[in-house]
Amino acid sequence: MKTGLAFLVLLVNSVRAFADPLDSLFSVKPLGSSVAGGQTIFRVFAPTASRVVLTTFSRLEDSVGTTYPMTRDSSGVWEKSLAGEKSGLTYGYRVYHHGESEQTPKPLCLDPYAKAVATYTTYLGQRRAIVVKERPYDWQGDSWIRRDWRDLIIYEMHIRDMTAHSSSGAAHPGTYAGLIEDGGTGGINHVLSLGVNTVELLPVQEFAGIELPYRDSLAGRFNTWNPYERNHWGYMTSSFFAPAAFYAEDWKELRRNVWMGENAVAITQFKDMVKAFHRKGIAVMMDVVYNHVSEFELSNLKQIDSAYYFRLDALGRFLSESGCGNDLKTERPMVRRMIVESVLYWMKEYHVDGFRFDLARLIDWNTVDEIARRARRVNPSVVLVAEPWGGGYDPAGFSRHGWGAWNDQIRNGVKGQNPVDGKGWIFGAWQGNNTVERLESYVNGTLARDAGGLFQKPGHSVNYMESHDDNTLGDFIRIGLGDVKPGQQVPDIDANARLTPLQLKLNKLCALLLLTSRGATMIHEGQEFARSKVIAVDRRIQDPRQGTLDANSYNKDNETNYLNFGHARANADLVNYYRGLIALRKKYAVFRRASYGDVSFLQLKEYPLALGYSLRDRDREFLVLMNADSSREARVAMPEGTWTVLVNAKDAGVTALGQASQTVIVDPKTGTVLMKTVRR
Repeated sequence: MKTGLAFLVLLVNSVRAFADPLDSLFSVKPLGSSVAGGQTIFRVFAPTASRVVLTTFSRLEDSVGTTYPMTRDSSGVWEKSLAGEKSGLTYGYRVYHHGESEQTPKPLCLDPYAKAVATYTTYLGQRRAIVVKERPYDWQGDSWIRRDWRDLIIYEMHIRDMTAHSSSGAAHPGTYAGLIEDGGTGGINHVLSLGVNTVELLPVQEFAGIELPYRDSLAGRFNTWNPYERNHWGYMTSSFFAPAAFYAEDWKELRRNVWMGENAVAITQFKDMVKAFHRKGIAVMMDVVYNHVSEFELSNLKQIDSAYYFRLDALGRFLSESGCGNDLKTERPMVRRMIVESVLYWMKEYHVDGFRFDLARLIDWNTVDEIARRARRVNPSVVLVAEPWGGGYDPAGFSRHGWGAWNDQIRNGVKGQNPVDGKGWIFGAWQGNNTVERLESYVNGTLARDAGGLFQKPGHSVNYMESHDDNTLGDFIRIGLGDVKPGQQVPDIDANARLTPLQLKLNKLCALLLLTSRGATMIHEGQEFARSKVIAVDRRIQDPRQGTLDANSYNKDNETNYLNFGHARANADLVNYYRGLIALRKKYAVFRRASYGDVSFLQLKEYPLALGYSLRDRDREFLVLMNADSSREARVAMPEGTWTVLVNAKDAGVTALGQASQTVIVDPKTGTVLMKTVRR
């Protein structure tokens, strides 16, 4: 016994001896710039720096500013106080490390806690923080929207995409303000017309929108992959606390070599946007990136203190399991603090209702738990959703930690993993290990109690068929049916967008299973009209794929990404079907909240590609029937009673479409929902 104890003490001491001393550093001082009591205080955490100099600028055009040496405390925080309230002043830090002299050229680093950012629009990310004195904003009684996760109907969307196309009718296209205009067919008006209750914004924290020039290099990286030199989606975060200034600029396109964001108007515009959505009963989620920072910028955390903020190999090189050139060391105490405080700041300052975390498996579990613990103190209903990839794949792990996660199982089982040789159920095929039993599990929320299931609760499963990544659902079906070949030129974009009868059937069948399954529901912008992404032709760009379908449009700030509402009108049949299914899901809680025992699956062994189940609530019973067979109808004898049709091959909603006969015929690639009143 004593020998074992002695060994344990020796082991603990050995671990301590090899522990990184930087992990012992922690500070509770407010970081960033703050204005109070007639002073402006600047603080930045840079524990391995030997010298830090604050530089302020009277005008953005000034290349030379006023410098102030900063003082380091015992916790690694560098500080400088200036007399006067310097609201609106721009500034940055020059950070020196051991072996570097005052003559060593150093970039001006952006304050990691900057609440507003001015950017000189180049790929090197020349940014300056703006001192912000937080002033009262008239929220007019607004607060968070508190909603059970099972009730979420999420619309994943990009600020610019929703109004940038002329068909949206927006007076200020591509902006926060344009998104919430009263007139027009795009933006908030389109979202309202669908009936969804939550929007999830692709990254809106200040990000690097310009990438390395094509065929140029930086630090050994050659840009051979992005002839557009753009990052449209925003997954290269520059500032965790500042709203993206680009969406506050009324530009047709991102201009280069100009200053952007100098007036910090994005702060007010972002709040106006959230308040407008809340007034309509729509919650606002943010897609956030806390696993890496902007790759090519020479003015961020990599220059402030790479040894502290990033995961490095034995030679001091950045690890990149994110695939983006650097991975944040989230397990560091002060990195964890920064992430948690960023989440809380968006909740408190901007009334954000929830978050989707990009490549969340790269965030350590202690930080995952701390985010949840602190965020739920502010809003117990805050939505926390993981993209459960990055250094592993673990949606089940996030569920055990009380988070939701994207459910790729239902996506792959229903539509398939890829449209060439990995097609799923709607095509009359079984992708991977999928079976009818797996479909039944998806209907119930893909619960861990089922063989191969993932989640502890249905609300943890974020069910989806399409996201910003990969082909749209509409294009997946176009390719899967062979109507468009991979790499094939699309000569007529409008004709390609219009659905054929069979394409329409598969889109509807996918939507029917998605919106009648337990779990949170997510659809991506344009999914409701089978949006097609055809790479826009621009002769200035060296892209041989122009005119073909795009499965990775992250770099195209053009009509490849913009929502064309003319295509929504062309496919109004599908749009109305989505509206009807959303209305059905919202009106009848049993589609969202049925318990495991309230779902009874029909044995339809004669029809191996058919799925049927009944749902019961207190005074109603519903029957859902779907048939993915390509040629054979399914004939189902109805249980006793009078059954009303709510969904058929053409229409969906809460209005009766007629009464069912004693035998319901479910045609190939279609489905139906029926309801009867139960007398007690």
